[in-house]
This record gives sequence, structure tokens and C-alpha cells, in this order.
Amino acid sequence: MTPGRPVPPALAKPIAPAADNTSVETKTETGLLAAAYGAVSGDSGLVPLTLARRTPGADDVEIAIEFCGLCHSDVHATRGEWGGQAYPLVPGHEIVGTVSRVGADVTEFTVGDRVGVGCMVDSCRECDSCLDGLEQYCEKGMTGTYGANDRRNGGTTQGGYSSSIVVDRRYVLRVPESLDPAAAAPLLCAGVTTFSPLRHFGVEEGDVVGVVGLGGLGHMAVKLAKAMGAQVVVFTTSEAKVAAALELGADEVVLSRDEAAMAAANRTVDLIIDTVAAPHDLNPYFRTLRVDGALFQLGLPSEAMPPVSPGALIRRRIAYAGSLIGGIAETQEMLDFCAEHGVVADIEMVGAGQLNEAYDRMVAGDVKYRFVLDTGTLQAPAEEADA
Repeated sequence: MTPGRPVPPALAKPIAPAADNTSVETKTETGLLAAAYGAVSGDSGLVPLTLARRTPGADDVEIAIEFCGLCHSDVHATRGEWGGQAYPLVPGHEIVGTVSRVGADVTEFTVGDRVGVGCMVDSCRECDSCLDGLEQYCEKGMTGTYGANDRRNGGTTQGGYSSSIVVDRRYVLRVPESLDPAAAAPLLCAGVTTFSPLRHFGVEEGDVVGVVGLGGLGHMAVKLAKAMGAQVVVFTTSEAKVAAALELGADEVVLSRDEAAMAAANRTVDLIIDTVAAPHDLNPYFRTLRVDGALFQLGLPSEAMPPVSPGALIRRRIAYAGSLIGGIAETQEMLDFCAEHGVVADIEMVGAGQLNEAYDRMVAGDVKYRFVLDTGTLQAPAEEADA
């Protein structure tokens, strides 16, 4: 395996000012009212809302949303668990729908195309990261699909638990027709979050990939690593997940609380994808890695992790790394790869009225493995917008 960087897109030079000096106020005129579900405070739960979406500009794509995946980060954001949240807030960054309108300068999408939007809807487009196709690491900060300051259009971004959204063409993905659109929605976050480190590390046939945790991210890591030809070992603390891991395609399951099983796994793994978002000791997993192995941390615990032993890294030249989502080009590569190999998420569909229950179930770990909102169950928009 050879660590590398994703192929950069033919992205986005920095946007030039509009010739007519179009103001932010003009850009943010109401394009249409969208039905939505969101939070009005940290303890309100999700309630019906109406959004005013902007009129599509020359480079914009208006999307009629069909499905939106539910991510655990949505729960943290809407419940104010990350602090400093502006309300009302409509979450959702795993969006699949069809193009309903395009701006005058949009040539790559036409009305009726099936498209997707992931975790970001803009970036500065001029820093080294953006120009290298790594917009997720934008040096000025990417613009998140919801809850972010929209520096280009004004206001706060609102996400995909809604009937429509307007997004700059550069941040819209083409969803292959062979993919089930509902099951493809979680690929826009969980899929690319696990695909990116697998691709960065150059996983190929014959490599051994370990996956720690078997939730929304973990189940995608198993499927993608298998599709790349790797042998997959799932590490779990739960005997109840052994059968599920094998059903997903894992070649082996190791109970990480079993010291003998962990000892037997010593120096057998090339790369570990750690998806656990709770504090846990990484040192036992480092011991399972071969020389020049790597552990990619994807889960983001809310509390401090146990310390990492430098000796565990030094003795085998092990890399301990983190990874975010993927850039636009890499996300498109992931979607095309999934279409080629028949990879989608395992999902449970929910209606708008089930969203609060779904949030509680996510917190309890009661989902296999991703909830997806059917936006056809949203109420009609009100006559006036809430946001």
C-alpha cells in the first residue's frame, strides 16, 4: 500500500465578483418556500418548519429532495451539544434528489438529473487545499450544509430535512442511476468518510483492513474495504455483533475485550479504520498493526481519550492519523465506485413524524445501520418562512 492523495478535481477557480455587483440581498431573495423539519431550540425536538430558499443564481442548482440520511452529528447539532448553535436549525447533509431548476451558467446538470449533496456546500475556492481538491480541509473553513455562516450568499445554511435546497453546481454530485437513491443518501457522509482514508492509504487486494466499531460508519468501512479486495477484520466489544459483521462481508471478527484473541491478532493488520465516537484505549489496536501500518481515527469522542503510547508507534513505524470527509472529486469517485461494485448503505426509512424517535434510537444504538428520511412525508410549507 502506498499512501497518497486523491486526484484533484478540475475545481473551481476563485469566484469573480458579479459583473453587475449583485448584492447579497438580491442573491438571497426568496426562491421558493420549502417544507422542513428542524429544531427551534436545543430542547425543542424536531418540529415542522418552513424555509425560504434563495432564487438560483447563474451557477446554482435547485434540487427537489427525495431522501436525506440521518447522521449522529445531526443529533448533536440540533440538541445544542456542540454549543453556540443558531436556531432555527434544519439539519441533514446526506441529500439525494432530482434537479428542478438550473442557473444560466450550469452546463453539467439538467432538470431531472439525480444528484446528491454532502456535508459541504461551499469553500473559499482559492487556498491550496481547495485547489488540490481537498475542499473539506479549506484553510478558511468549508461551509457546512447546515448551521454554517454562508459567507457567499448571506444567512445561515439550512440542510436536507426539507423538500428542496439550492446549491452551487461545484458542490453538487451526480448520483449514478444504478444506485438505490434512498440507500445512496448515507454515502454522502458515512460512505465518503470511510472511503477517503481507504483510498488515501491505497488499500488493494490482499491487504488486511481492521474496522473498529460496527455502526453507520463501520458497516460502510466493511463494505468498501471488501469491494477494494481487502480482507476485513472487525473489532467489536459485543458478541451480539459477530453475526452481523460476518453478514456484511467481514472475514473475521475479533472480540476486543478478549485478551487472547487480541494477542492472536498481533502484527496481522495493515490498516485500521476506527469509527468509535466514545473514549477507548487505542494501544491494543496498535499492537495488531504490522510495520508501516496505520490507524485512522474517524470517530470524534466528546471526552478525552486514554493516552497513546509513543513506543507503540515507534517500534513499528506506525502512523496514527485522522480523516474528515472527502473533497468533491473524491466523493464523486466514491459514488461511481459504489455503483460499479453495488455498494450502498443498509437503511431503515422513516417519515417526518418519526424523526424524534429515530434520534432517540440513534443515541441508544438501535439502528442497522442508517436512518433515511423520506421527504415525501413532510407537511406542506406554511405561507411564511421560519428561516
